[in-house]
Amino acid sequence: MKEISCKLLVIGAGPGGYVCAIRAGQLGVDTVIVEAGKPGGTCLNVGCIPSKALIHAAEEFEKVSHMAGGKSPLGISVAAPTLDLGRTVAWKDGIVSRLNSGVAGLLKKAGVKTVHGWATFRDGKTVAVETETGVQVIRAEAIVIATGSAPVELPFLPFGGPVISSTEALALSEVPKRLAVVGGGYIGLELGMAFAKMGTAVTLVEALPRVLAQYDAELTRPVVKRLAQLGVEVMLGAKAKGVKGDALLVETAEGKSAKIAADKILVTVGRKPVTEGWGLDQIDLDMAGKFIRIDDQCRTSMRGIFAIGDVTGEPMLAHRAMAQGEMVAEIVAGHKRGWDKRSIPAVCFTDPELVTAGLSPEEAKALGGEIKIGLFPFAANGRAMTKMGEDGFVRVVARADNHLVLGIQAVGQGVSELAAAFGLALEMGARLEDIAGTIHAHPTQGEGFQEAALKALGHALHI
Repeated sequence: MKEISCKLLVIGAGPGGYVCAIRAGQLGVDTVIVEAGKPGGTCLNVGCIPSKALIHAAEEFEKVSHMAGGKSPLGISVAAPTLDLGRTVAWKDGIVSRLNSGVAGLLKKAGVKTVHGWATFRDGKTVAVETETGVQVIRAEAIVIATGSAPVELPFLPFGGPVISSTEALALSEVPKRLAVVGGGYIGLELGMAFAKMGTAVTLVEALPRVLAQYDAELTRPVVKRLAQLGVEVMLGAKAKGVKGDALLVETAEGKSAKIAADKILVTVGRKPVTEGWGLDQIDLDMAGKFIRIDDQCRTSMRGIFAIGDVTGEPMLAHRAMAQGEMVAEIVAGHKRGWDKRSIPAVCFTDPELVTAGLSPEEAKALGGEIKIGLFPFAANGRAMTKMGEDGFVRVVARADNHLVLGIQAVGQGVSELAAAFGLALEMGARLEDIAGTIHAHPTQGEGFQEAALKALGHALHI
């Protein structure tokens, strides 16, 4: 049994964990990181990155498919395309592999020692790691728990056979002819729309009255319209009940039983924190429901132990985990740091894309006081027209008294890239006049941001 000591031990090399370790290494902190799988965690290996690769491939295939009919308004005509999903997945895997190597290289450059294996707490300062060569005991002054999350499994739809999670959906060797998606959140819609573009007959089953319920109805309307255009059948108020043969059993909103023929059943009803299997009972941390309770500096109830990322609750976003990890590394290094979560952008990579940052109109109204809302449609934006992406808008929410911007939302083609501008405006305490008075390049979709601020001020120029 080998023993090593360090100042900081990070458990989990996902976005939060590896960023924490790299930053700590940069600051001269003696750091060890433990990971049972490949570096990058869910996000890099079976989440954010591979799903966006698959979504991009689906978009490209759909574009060419439309051109094959000779009816493209762009005047482009091509032969009917085919899709080799095996090659697509191999391309995706190549990207993931390159990023895996990149993360490993960055950790090494920062002087971080990586231990491959599964970590289990012995006490608040000691962890035993099961490695290929035996048990490695690590003693640390500070420990960061960054164990992430995993797909939620339904007891009546256990994973296996035709029932798959997003992990398996990203590694299919061929495009399924029929796909049933259980869950109308962002994961279900992102992957469901991607497979629909590849030619799959998709049926979406959602227990709530509408899809993407975490967003307001105005923002999701263009996405619902696009689902219909793609031929996705959406069953709202419906509950999945099980699987029988090659069919998903469903109870409809009217209380009737129905069968949905499906080659694959993709379950996307949420994610759960990975809090079991690493000796949580040995350290007795306070919990917030199923998540680890933390303060505003990611400290847990036990001195010297921090927790970051999905294991600490919503929003389960990679960039939230990264921000937490960077902050904790600097705290361990002796710096004074805080973390303000008010301007964490969230992006949904549906078609069209959704971006939110800060407060929605409803959330702003709930604070009390009068608000101003400015909305600018992409139908009046020249760049959106030239990209054949006129559906959607940019919306700005601000206080009526001093025009302080409280929230920004957008839905439209490629609006994920506006997330940086939205987050920056909120982080810097922008007012409507600041955005309106900033010269935005023409022709770009970003002009919609400026126009929305102008609209809230009562003098939009292009609508």
